Amino acid sequence: MTQPLHIGIVGCSAEGAALCYRTLCAEGAQRLGAHRHPQVSMHTPSLHRYVECLERGDRAEIAELMLDSARRLQAAGADFLICPDNTIHQAFDLVQAATPLPWLHIAHEVAREAAARGYRRVGITGTAWLVASEVYPQALEAQGLAWLRPREPERQAMGRIIMDELVYGRCQADSVAKLQALIASLAARGCDAVVLGCTELPLVLNDGNSALPTLDSTRLLARAARDHAIARALPGG
Repeated sequence: MTQPLHIGIVGCSAEGAALCYRTLCAEGAQRLGAHRHPQVSMHTPSLHRYVECLERGDRAEIAELMLDSARRLQAAGADFLICPDNTIHQAFDLVQAATPLPWLHIAHEVAREAAARGYRRVGITGTAWLVASEVYPQALEAQGLAWLRPREPERQAMGRIIMDELVYGRCQADSVAKLQALIASLAARGCDAVVLGCTELPLVLNDGNSALPTLDSTRLLARAARDHAIARALPGG
């Protein structure tokens, strides 16, 4: 059997990157057999470096951090790259212009899944930086889908929960309730699904406790990477 491609993970926040990594390893067995999964390498700089760039709106430096990880992962033998962080994809156009390896784009994978499931108007959740960006509007519109952002106070509250709690692997019960109320508000405004557009949000939100069907960006990216990596390892691949 031909070996699957080597996946490189460009990490940003630890909890989202860890969930992506765990999904790749655990769900590889569904396609390859017991205990099998594609080879995975990850590089993660200190999160504060990304946060400082985001706070000053420095897309060029965000891209350079991503490219530094890309070059290190290329040296480690990776064949292609993924980044389980939605927010820093706002610099992806700069990354794409200089990348040493091909990438799968998290928002493109989510948007394709939204279209495949037949959704028509998708709510966008995530950090305040992500929600204000064009990362998901562009990806969703490319699939012919409408989209909606939370209102400004909701964005700020959600951003605080993500950056003060979720990136540290914790979330208070009242914070979960606030996130659920935000999704209910998107449903009331006409959305028929919601993007969990922070890779930590799937740690506390899912179809079982959300007013809308969820598009889990972390696991959707991991599964797309898994399938891409093993396509050549299967008969006919």
